[in-house]
Amino acid sequence: MSNFDDLLASVPTGLWIDGKPTDAARSRTFAVENPATGDTLAEVADASAEDALRALDSACRVQREWAATAPRQRAEILRAAWQLVTDRAEDFALLMTVEMGKALAESRSEVAYGAEFLRWFSEEAPRIQGRYTTAPSGNGRILVTKSPVGPCLAITPWNFPLAMGTRKIGPALAAGCTMIVKPAEATPLTMLLLAQVFADAGLPEGVLSVVPTSDAASVSGPLMEDPRLRKVTFTGSTAVGRKLIEQSAHQVLRVSMELGGNAPFVVFDDADLDAAVDGAMAAKMRNGGEACTAANRLIVANAVREEFTARLTARVAAMTVGPGYDEKNQIGPLITAKQRSSVAELVDDAVAAGARVRTGGGPIDGPGYFYQPTVLDDVPVQSRIVAEEIFGPVAAITGFDTEDQAIAAANSTEFGLAAYIYTQSLDRSLRVADALESGMVGVNRGVISDPAAPFGGVKQSGLGSEGGTEGIEEYLETKYVALPL
Repeated sequence: MSNFDDLLASVPTGLWIDGKPTDAARSRTFAVENPATGDTLAEVADASAEDALRALDSACRVQREWAATAPRQRAEILRAAWQLVTDRAEDFALLMTVEMGKALAESRSEVAYGAEFLRWFSEEAPRIQGRYTTAPSGNGRILVTKSPVGPCLAITPWNFPLAMGTRKIGPALAAGCTMIVKPAEATPLTMLLLAQVFADAGLPEGVLSVVPTSDAASVSGPLMEDPRLRKVTFTGSTAVGRKLIEQSAHQVLRVSMELGGNAPFVVFDDADLDAAVDGAMAAKMRNGGEACTAANRLIVANAVREEFTARLTARVAAMTVGPGYDEKNQIGPLITAKQRSSVAELVDDAVAAGARVRTGGGPIDGPGYFYQPTVLDDVPVQSRIVAEEIFGPVAAITGFDTEDQAIAAANSTEFGLAAYIYTQSLDRSLRVADALESGMVGVNRGVISDPAAPFGGVKQSGLGSEGGTEGIEEYLETKYVALPL
């Protein structure tokens, strides 16, 4: 890990305000931990309300100038940042693996995915459009223009510390908004390195600030109470999202919320089982199951359930577990001891209710926060694991007999982010996709995220879309100008 020591020495550990690292006002720090060992990686500046408002002062000071910057110039800065992230892909991958825990191969995939939001939105910046037309009544002309919302607050999660940042920063900067990022306490280092990359790409001082903190409410609260802030975008749990939506009402802030998931993975009796098992491995075990799009409930036709379960169990049982920076390992640690305990509680509850453990089923002793890759079958529908987001390497399998039963089971949740269908029938694919209460549906695909496609949910999985041509609209206001003939 000597190469990581060299990398860590180059990563800023102060607050990022006015284009450079700076100490917290109260000179406080907090420890960032390696979840594979429990050891401290670095001490990072711990922002307070005073620091948050200092970042907002900086964002407001340059907002008008950044909004007036030519779209092509904003695009070139984003494109340069994409190139620099791509050039430093190994640095970002190793940093994410050590501070978050995921396998190095998955970190490399995240770098490619996360960087692509910068390139995509660099291409969207010059394409912001309005319209000009004659009013249908003939009594005037209609001019519609788009302008940046203004200073934004982005609150990002720990599970995809690069991509969840670029997915918000990219469209905000492309639209002409300044942004303050409050990264997750567990994974601030990746975002601080990204801030340095943006500076290297030529982003003007003050346009992007990063304020890590061990007390999220002390930073987000004062910012959201300040009338100068105009938008908050959040990725995380539905419970926290509800609180932020409530807080946003006082200043009538624009909000984008990418919240919890409980994705169904439906395998029909005509599915290609080899493809379905491959898709389940990707949808369930990617990122160690710590993903809002992870297949939370595997709903399998009873006619093929045993064969599917046996094949999936063999694949899961063969997975290697250990520190993500050892390239032989496919599953790294969970993010914290608390998260591992949460997964264990869900599995224990399901087993107590009658679920069968086909492989795995418990935590792994030793340093770090590891949990055995697990397959549960015959999971009772009243189990907590069916209703709650697992966020761990646990596949919970239930059965069904008819298409209507499958759809009802898939929709029996307050969430509606992602869903997956496996069938060889085109008619069924379209019919079931239409019936599913979900913002995104994968048909015979276990990985569906794409920077060029809108990412977002329905019901209590959130508000708004990220990515695609829709993503930049979240950072734009619409103005109508009434003109005479």
